[in-house]
Amino acid sequence: MRTLELSANEKIPVLGLGTWRMGEEPGSRKAEVAAVRAAIAMGLRLIDTAEMYGEGGAEEVVGQAIAEALRAGDVRREELFVVSKVYPHNASRKGTPAACARSLARLGLDRIDLYLLHWRGEHPLDQTCEAMRRLVDDGRIGRWGVSNFDTDDMDELAAVCGEPLDCAANQVYYSMSERGPEFSLLPWQRERGMPLMAYSPIDQGALAGDAALKKMAERLGVTAAQLALAWVVAQPGVVAIPKAVREAHLRDNLAAAELRLSAEDLAEIDRLHPPPRGKKALAMI
Repeated sequence: MRTLELSANEKIPVLGLGTWRMGEEPGSRKAEVAAVRAAIAMGLRLIDTAEMYGEGGAEEVVGQAIAEALRAGDVRREELFVVSKVYPHNASRKGTPAACARSLARLGLDRIDLYLLHWRGEHPLDQTCEAMRRLVDDGRIGRWGVSNFDTDDMDELAAVCGEPLDCAANQVYYSMSERGPEFSLLPWQRERGMPLMAYSPIDQGALAGDAALKKMAERLGVTAAQLALAWVVAQPGVVAIPKAVREAHLRDNLAAAELRLSAEDLAEIDRLHPPPRGKKALAMI
């Protein structure tokens, strides 16, 4: 799996597993744990979750799957890269470490590799930044970052937290059909070597039904969903975290990460889904 540099001695895979909508229904727990276990067994090492997902339920699913995988010897803890996020209303000086402690307990881990502010809220950014840095110093998180921050938000974050900014990543909605971040946000992050983590990289599955994309994908011997995902991970400085529960979809996603698109392929995609010509408000789901 190709990786991006997160720091001098730490890398992040360009493809991971998203867990949004997991942990919401007790009856789905067994299947969801099995899906995370299957992802680990297939070689996926990046797992993204949040305290918001299922109000902690997704973190419990991830924690159970990791515990089972570790006991079975399927993976070593140091091989996994676990991401979670703090609710904005919890992201104060005192609230951030308390929320992190709850997430660690649900995950059954002593460290979260990357801890993100889920979106901007009521607490000043300098307070959140201070709390995140203390968690890094205490060893409870490896790195910290943000989610759903647009360019002006990143400028403000840099101003209040200081540069060079130690924010490790920004996770936003980015897909072939939602290319707004390419105009200013993605260049801003590339200049600083800060990966953009793309959630909903297949537009919640909608791109799988795109007729023109299907036609192109057939010529390449893949599905439209695979082509859409391959395009995202082909973008420099971008990580994709699609959700998948079915084993077939997990395998398709892994295969998509290995697909190499030619300059002609990329030009055709630009015709089907053109890049932005101007600044757009950051889309959120």
